[in-house]
Amino acid sequence: MQRSELAVPASSEKFFEKAAKGPADGIFLDLEDAVVPELKDKARELAVAALNEIDWGNKIMAVRVNSLDTKWAYRDIIAVAERCPRLDLILLPKTNMAADVYVVEQLLDGIEATIGRKKPIGIEVLIETAAGLANVEEIAQASDRLEAMIFGVGDFTISMRARDPFTGESNPRYRMYGRNEKGERELHWNDPWHFALARIATTCRAFGLRPLDGPYADFKNPEGFRSSAERASALGFEGKWAIHPSQVEIANEVFAPDPKELAWAKIIKEAMAASGGNGAIQLDGKLVDLAHIKLADALLERQALVDARKR
Repeated sequence: MQRSELAVPASSEKFFEKAAKGPADGIFLDLEDAVVPELKDKARELAVAALNEIDWGNKIMAVRVNSLDTKWAYRDIIAVAERCPRLDLILLPKTNMAADVYVVEQLLDGIEATIGRKKPIGIEVLIETAAGLANVEEIAQASDRLEAMIFGVGDFTISMRARDPFTGESNPRYRMYGRNEKGERELHWNDPWHFALARIATTCRAFGLRPLDGPYADFKNPEGFRSSAERASALGFEGKWAIHPSQVEIANEVFAPDPKELAWAKIIKEAMAASGGNGAIQLDGKLVDLAHIKLADALLERQALVDARKR
């Protein structure tokens, strides 16, 4: 379960202990965008030490390595995969094609065979370029190690040459005028990244991966972050990045079933059980059938994961 994945710069040791004790489901130690070139090598060693020396509890631990077109990537992957038994995932940025995943898979295959690692390291990819989105279905099928896809809106904006400086927010340029039923003109706002989000979510569900939404830059705007998370949740995403600890609790709340949903699920299950096995019944004037049972089961199963995370 990855309701929240907290970004922690690998070059900032002061944040490690606080992140480990916080409520995030997962953490990624960042060797890429959060680290300037002259500190890349030092940050790599700090990430290795942090993974080996800090008690991260039951969190999902990832390292965002540098992209494969840089001089640091292969050393990042080898260092953390060979030396960090606690590592769960390699987070691969700027994944453009299935071959990118294949390269990481082959490196991990060789490393694990050499050191005799029993627990395989998974891969999560950032879809943050036009090429990545164009090839997203092929990327999703590239490796059995692949677990999750993340929409990286910041770099995607750059790749698309879109004029959008507000990472994760709506763009005031992306709007249109329409007329209401009185014939009056009204301004309507749209989401410029809806297509990308929906395509990533659909691809993940088709191929058994976890879809995760990316960053919301204005961490001092909790309501804006909540709105962004709720949008992603409505599209079927599992969770969202948090670039600041203050965003974690909001993500955990949004991507968990709320009390009303759980109450509904229990009522549906009880009503269907009381019907004697009928495939469809009427409940409060509404049709309830086996599709509703599947939805109720999914909600209850997700709540069980939430409860397990708390223990």
